[in-house]
Amino acid sequence: MPASASTSRALLLDLDGVLLDTRPVMRKAWRRVQQLHGITLPFHDYERHLGREFGDIMQRLGVTDTEAVRRTYEAESVAAAHLAQEFTGIAEMLHAFVAADWRLGVVTSKHVDRAAPLLARLGCPFATIRTPAGAGRTKPAPDPLLLALVDLGVDPAAAVYVGDMAVDQESAVRAGVAYIHAGWGYGQPTAPAPETAASPRELLRLLQPAEQPVERSKV
Repeated sequence: MPASASTSRALLLDLDGVLLDTRPVMRKAWRRVQQLHGITLPFHDYERHLGREFGDIMQRLGVTDTEAVRRTYEAESVAAAHLAQEFTGIAEMLHAFVAADWRLGVVTSKHVDRAAPLLARLGCPFATIRTPAGAGRTKPAPDPLLLALVDLGVDPAAAVYVGDMAVDQESAVRAGVAYIHAGWGYGQPTAPAPETAASPRELLRLLQPAEQPVERSKV
């Protein structure tokens, strides 16, 4: 392995609840699903499974005709994408990591047609974006994180994954990747409690602490 690769660091991030507040988009899309498919399950039931692939969520909710429901949900999500909002401090945080030579990637259970236009709004040069359209199993399996690190040429020991749901935490643990919970997101971590950042700015401090001058003792 080249020396440059062995010293590279990677920051992998979830999309929903970490980079962007997409809850208004998801709520509107679910409302459309309810209208067209006669589904009475409240949005809260869908939301508590966030982080999993859409088909997995439908199976857990007992929803049949998954593909028709998926088409409705995805079409409405694209139409309502403008409702998504960037979390405060996200852009500054991303560009700070880029400037510090971290390799950035996104690992999300959102399908690529919905993820790509949202990520483009951030104006950040993500070196890899792993979605369910790629190879391997989806979260909470370790596959998407490990495949993202293959893309980046970074060892799991030199990577951090930032997520906001229990499936993100499980995926990181199974991949041997350090996990930091985004306290500004949608979900709660599970035991054992991981390190948590209350904001993107705090995440930056955790991973890039300011260098303090050290006064050496003469004793």
